[in-house]
Amino acid sequence: MLPSSGPARAPVVALLAAVLAAVLAGWAPGAVPSGVAHADGAARTVSGGRLDWGIKSSFQSYVTGPIAQGRSDLQGGAATIGGSRFRFHSAKGSYDAGSGAFEAGFSGGVHFTGHKKPDGSYELDLTISRPAVRITGASGTLYADMVSKAKGSGEVTRASQVPLAALDLKGVNMRGAGSAVSLANVPATLTADGAKAFAGYYAAGTALDPVALSADVLAEAGASSAPPSPSGSPGKKDAPKGEFTGAAVDWGVRRTFREYVTGSIAQGSWKLADGAQDGGALFRFPAGKGAYDEAAHTLDAAFTGTVRFTGNHLDLALSAVKVRAEDGKGTLAADVASGGAEPRRNVPLVTFDASGLKEKDGLAAVTEAPAKLTADGAKAFGGMYQEGAEMDPVSLAVPLDAKAKLPPLPDLGKAPAPAEGDPTAGQKADSGRKVATKSATDTSSTSSFPVLPVAAGGAGVVVVAAATLVVLRRRRSAG
Repeated sequence: MLPSSGPARAPVVALLAAVLAAVLAGWAPGAVPSGVAHADGAARTVSGGRLDWGIKSSFQSYVTGPIAQGRSDLQGGAATIGGSRFRFHSAKGSYDAGSGAFEAGFSGGVHFTGHKKPDGSYELDLTISRPAVRITGASGTLYADMVSKAKGSGEVTRASQVPLAALDLKGVNMRGAGSAVSLANVPATLTADGAKAFAGYYAAGTALDPVALSADVLAEAGASSAPPSPSGSPGKKDAPKGEFTGAAVDWGVRRTFREYVTGSIAQGSWKLADGAQDGGALFRFPAGKGAYDEAAHTLDAAFTGTVRFTGNHLDLALSAVKVRAEDGKGTLAADVASGGAEPRRNVPLVTFDASGLKEKDGLAAVTEAPAKLTADGAKAFGGMYQEGAEMDPVSLAVPLDAKAKLPPLPDLGKAPAPAEGDPTAGQKADSGRKVATKSATDTSSTSSFPVLPVAAGGAGVVVVAAATLVVLRRRRSAG
């Protein structure tokens, strides 16, 4: 037993209190204010990353189902993952490793429409864009810009950065992450403000789809561990007038095709090679070389980069992309290889509207030009789509002088690795990286030092206290 009184009891009580205080201080949510300097540094910059969120799967099904007969359209470079989640990109914000405080905004949006009226308008009309996540302690909030049309009255409401969803981060240790912060399967519920902005389709407290994000954290102010941005100057040297280097063409192939590749049927993926870049909703084929004649309205360009789609009964590679524009009409061609066979060269895949191709500030560009599948393109995709089918739009940027800069590509940050034993929940730390994780079954944090789960709560305190008493008793017996 502990001594009941006297000098012998005082050091024991003091030591026990110190241990408990240290443990509780480490667990207390928001114990250290955000932005305050800590032993491992002050708040650092978040730059690059993605947020994946289905918003509410049943709402998606309702929108596209037989009642609403609607659709969802992506905006601002947003993408889809497996057909059920939306991917928002280019995280910007801050992270404090000492307190675990995190905030980041993402780019992109999704526009839902349904219940089409005779005049062409929609009774259901909702846009969610620019989501942002703010985390302090064990709680977090997801904000978003909202444009919605109220049921019945049709009144349109616009609001910026509405606190849309409450995030449950109980059991997550947000402290101590290194070059990236990753979260997976974070429970989300609709807030009261979110219910209003959601046009009254759901009540406050309704469970929404879980949230996942991965954001890169810069090592120090002004330094970046990410590769150089592809949006900078192409490094063009002097060339004969009309000739160019460093051009880029952006094309996502087709949204439903990407969803098919990563969906439950093909269960596949894509890999990039030869300099191709993944912008989430599009692929960038860079290092374009060729010639442009503004007076004749003609352009010929060849690009580098390969994208290969693989899955069940699927193996399709597109490479050596070429673009030709003449008289306002553009054609995108590529070498096409199926099943690892020798590729067919220079297959015209899509035609697109090139009437908007004009020079401005040293950059000749066309942005998101509508594209349609050619007869040869239909064969290249194995008859999955018919000739004339709408494909993803084509964007083309051609630098005609050294000062011209390419449009920025959505920044998805580093791809998080799956957690050990569970490829779908959480993310495992890369070499030298500490990652905060959250999943339906895992509440641990991967770190270079042992951390007791916050979920242990009071039980953990009791364990520590009991261990302390055992040590003290042994010391008294030995004395």
